[in-house]
Amino acid sequence: MKSTIIALILVVTTNAFSQQKSKTLPKPFSTKDKVVSVFTSADSTNLRLTNTDNLKFSELKQPLETQTCIFVNPSKTFQTFLGIGGAITDASAEVFAKLSKDKQQELLNAYFSKDKGIGYTLIRTNINSCDFSSDMYTYVNEGDRELKTFSINHDKQFKIPLIKKATETAGGKLTLFVSPWSPPAFMKDSKNMLKGGKLLPEYYQPWANYYVKFINAYQKEGIPVWGLTIQNEPMATQKWESCIYTAEEERDFLKNYLGPTLNKAGLGDKKISVWDHNRDLLTQRASTILDDPEASKYVWGIGFHWYESWSGGKQMFENVGKVNEMYPNKNLLFTEGCVESFNAEKYQLWKNGQRYGESMINDFNNGTVAWTDWNILLDENGGPNHVGNFCFAPIHGDTKTGELIYTPSYYFIGHFSKFIGKNAKRVSSVSSRSTLITTSFMNQDGKVVTIVMNQSGKKVTYNLCVGTSVTEVSILPHAIQTLVY
Repeated sequence: MKSTIIALILVVTTNAFSQQKSKTLPKPFSTKDKVVSVFTSADSTNLRLTNTDNLKFSELKQPLETQTCIFVNPSKTFQTFLGIGGAITDASAEVFAKLSKDKQQELLNAYFSKDKGIGYTLIRTNINSCDFSSDMYTYVNEGDRELKTFSINHDKQFKIPLIKKATETAGGKLTLFVSPWSPPAFMKDSKNMLKGGKLLPEYYQPWANYYVKFINAYQKEGIPVWGLTIQNEPMATQKWESCIYTAEEERDFLKNYLGPTLNKAGLGDKKISVWDHNRDLLTQRASTILDDPEASKYVWGIGFHWYESWSGGKQMFENVGKVNEMYPNKNLLFTEGCVESFNAEKYQLWKNGQRYGESMINDFNNGTVAWTDWNILLDENGGPNHVGNFCFAPIHGDTKTGELIYTPSYYFIGHFSKFIGKNAKRVSSVSSRSTLITTSFMNQDGKVVTIVMNQSGKKVTYNLCVGTSVTEVSILPHAIQTLVY
């Protein structure tokens, strides 16, 4: 009897182990019978997310040094992809409202439809006014410490209707995060929403309550709020709405006020990102906040922008990777980037799009899980903007002619957002030559998406290598390609 029981235990254990093993071991990626669909956007051509090739793999056991190669290894996986999108600001919503119904639908499809457009799944919006608002506003009357007058009626005219339409076009679900540019003036030492200033300590709790009021008000409108950043650009004294927090001040506001207040209000599931500023001070801010366990427990991720090149230097992509190395359990979220200094003569300037391609490839390769552009739509002046800080958007709506103007940036972003699905895994993707940069993801359906950007002024022929399988691809000067296989 004893030997029978032991035999049964062995059989059950063996079966359980084999079932567990079969569940945890993914099927190795195979190129057998795979077609590589190539989509291209190229300077000085009509190619815009155009299917330019459908290729097949052959065998190449050992590439040569004389060959340019992109090496993809789908078995080496990294971060899980969350999404790509842009900001629905007051400016975007106001311009949208001036478009004809046909053009409104065209814009919605262009951004939020996977089939007709580039499939945005991520949205950011502003709490209180920002520079891309037509005027300065808050949701309470001046001096209302108790927030008894709190109302989002301002947003019901333009922003909320557009967010709802975008969500509907995207299939009923978008990942929305929210950011304040400044608390109300009465809560600050400067008594001014513009030009920096600091949140007064006696208003830490009322300001924490303000986030709760805003999130609850939006959710009451049927708009789920996925997450928030604590403060847009907390080290920048801007001529527009701004508020300064040192790293210690942001840490202490989070751990002593905002984090506990959200938890108490039943909003502890909202994803909080800190910093929300440029890559230059990214490591210092992350270290100060995340090395404090009481603050770190409230932090989902670290947000960052791309404007550190204002100093004349290059973009500090490696700082993103350093934070990823130091805090692998936290998420990296690109929260804002745009091409500054609007000039209508540069609508089709190709290098504006290249800036997006370079940043997105490098940010993803350094561990970023999601990437958010700035305004989805601006007018023919690069606004409206109540302090004259006019910028580019991927699409402009000319309010005089009623036309939509698509810039190269739209297509560069689309090479990522149209093809990479939520919960995709980034996989190893390496170029053998500095002229080409690349990143790759594997979607949940098992297809690999490889993005390749040609930084040179010459046509390049390269080998896409997956193990010992290869296909030869040509990429035009300054072009970007997405390969799906």
